Amino acid sequence: MIASLLVANRGEIACRVFRTCHELGIRTVAVYSDADENALHARVADTAVRLPGASPAETYLRGELIVKAAVAAGADAVHPGYGFLSENADFARAVIDAGLVWIGPPPEAIEAMASKTRAKDLMSAAGVPLLAPLDPDAVTAADLPVLVKAAAGGGGRGMRIVRELADLQSELRAASAEAESAFGDGSVFVEPYVERARHVEVQIVADGHGTVWALGTRDCSLQRRHQKVIEEAPAPGLGPDTEQRLRSAATAAARTIAYTGAGTVEFLVSGDRVHFLEMNTRLQVEHPVTEAVFGIDLVALQLRVAEGATLDKDPPSPSGHAVEARLYAEDPAADWAPQTGTLHRLSVPGVRLDTGYGDGDTIGVHYDAMLAKAVAHAPTRAEAVRKLAGALERATVHGPTTNRDLLVRSLRHEEFTTARMDTAFYQRHLGELTTPAPDPYAPLAAALADAHGRSRFGGWRNLPSQPQSRRYLVAGEEHEVHYRHTRRGPAADGVHVVQVGPGLVVLEIGGVRRKFDVARHGDRVHVNGTTLTALPRFPAPEADHAPGSLLAPMPGTVVRLAEGLTTGSAVEAGAPLIWLEAMKMEHKITAPAEGTLTSLQVTPGQQVQVGALLAVVEPR
Repeated sequence: MIASLLVANRGEIACRVFRTCHELGIRTVAVYSDADENALHARVADTAVRLPGASPAETYLRGELIVKAAVAAGADAVHPGYGFLSENADFARAVIDAGLVWIGPPPEAIEAMASKTRAKDLMSAAGVPLLAPLDPDAVTAADLPVLVKAAAGGGGRGMRIVRELADLQSELRAASAEAESAFGDGSVFVEPYVERARHVEVQIVADGHGTVWALGTRDCSLQRRHQKVIEEAPAPGLGPDTEQRLRSAATAAARTIAYTGAGTVEFLVSGDRVHFLEMNTRLQVEHPVTEAVFGIDLVALQLRVAEGATLDKDPPSPSGHAVEARLYAEDPAADWAPQTGTLHRLSVPGVRLDTGYGDGDTIGVHYDAMLAKAVAHAPTRAEAVRKLAGALERATVHGPTTNRDLLVRSLRHEEFTTARMDTAFYQRHLGELTTPAPDPYAPLAAALADAHGRSRFGGWRNLPSQPQSRRYLVAGEEHEVHYRHTRRGPAADGVHVVQVGPGLVVLEIGGVRRKFDVARHGDRVHVNGTTLTALPRFPAPEADHAPGSLLAPMPGTVVRLAEGLTTGSAVEAGAPLIWLEAMKMEHKITAPAEGTLTSLQVTPGQQVQVGALLAVVEPR
């Protein structure tokens, strides 16, 4: 029996595993980087061990340090979580060689699926349907579009869709460079890209005695940058024959590599055609939807299997429908740019919330931008979708910009509610889903609450006064609001001010009373679901930058420059010049116009802050 367990990970998944361990009476050990010294996962664990350094390469990717930490803390088992070393066969062997229990499949099973190209060979031999890889040197226009993929790793890194033959070689190089940076393996391959396909996967759990459970299906088609955003179980709209083929293929995949523990087999589904994508030899981010539908705890099952338990012959029966949304600190309207800063408040009432952050925690630049996963379960799909959308709409998220509004709009989009979505959903609809729609009365509510809070005696002056004004930036536009102090209290044209406090304003508009919850943190003001930036009365002059200056849109690391890029280089409008990596995502900085690069301020490996000058392009 496992008595003490170390999670070789951080954030949300570490907290998730610890929760089950605490319920089972298992002592918990966290590892943390210097950047995570005060992180939630380090706070909730019974014991925590420091990994010196901040970047993943210095800390969570150092298997030898993690094994050493487990031994030093007296742990007798290691759970890898997801990401980092979770699918690293050498790490699994190191854990086992240290006399610790590995919470995962055998290293040989991990190795078999570690390379996507080798995995396809194994699945083909097992009769699992798949898309055959293409020879990059033999791809013709008739083969397009194609998908370039990293042979190792996951999470959308090292993936490129190619629609023009002339772009293939450059995209191969770019994908290889990204894969080398992310996984230490620059191997890539090419396969056909299936348009309007759905991403469907099967959760499996297998014991060491020959039993394999195929726990239904999940649909993960709503993705950005090949990373999942909204997932659900079961996958809607699949015919019984298709579902049976998916479960049979997943079971065959598990048996082929003598799999044990929890894992996921991923497929592309187009009509009634099923194509094997890959097998993730670990717990998935989206595992809670399967837990909700089957009424199980997958982490507890992982621990039971690792202790040698035998699964029942048949899995439990499913019930209802579950939907999960990933809440990211990012700006979808700005090319999904990750956001950093203090998360002052996070609350999503009425649904399951898995998170690695607490109120007041700092969102840094070193790790993934996911703040939390919100999960709703209900008897039907329509009810689960409505429940989750409503919960997110009422959520309190005070801090950096998030994708909360995008999630709500996605869940209510007609294409999603009717289950006609596919992996290109955001390519088609991102513009409409990110069009700003701030509450027009939010600035007035913010101004009234702020004025009340600044009042010397916490109330309003008894004498009439001149109109007051305040300015706010909302969705990139400046708004100025006016109000007056009167003997009866604050007043504004066309609005009846019913109640004012520093955190609550009630306005009557057209005979309808509306409540506005107001919270201010520095110059950021959150009014219900609208975020405003309070502008100073006398604006400070902006930093003076030459025309054509390229500024860092977020803090991050310069990972590479365009081939041959130097001062004096001629550049084309829209050409990618600099690649920044922040929070496990790569971002291209492109030339704003055709012209000449007159200044290059950065080199690969350099850390930059938001707003830093990267380069200057002088237009022709």
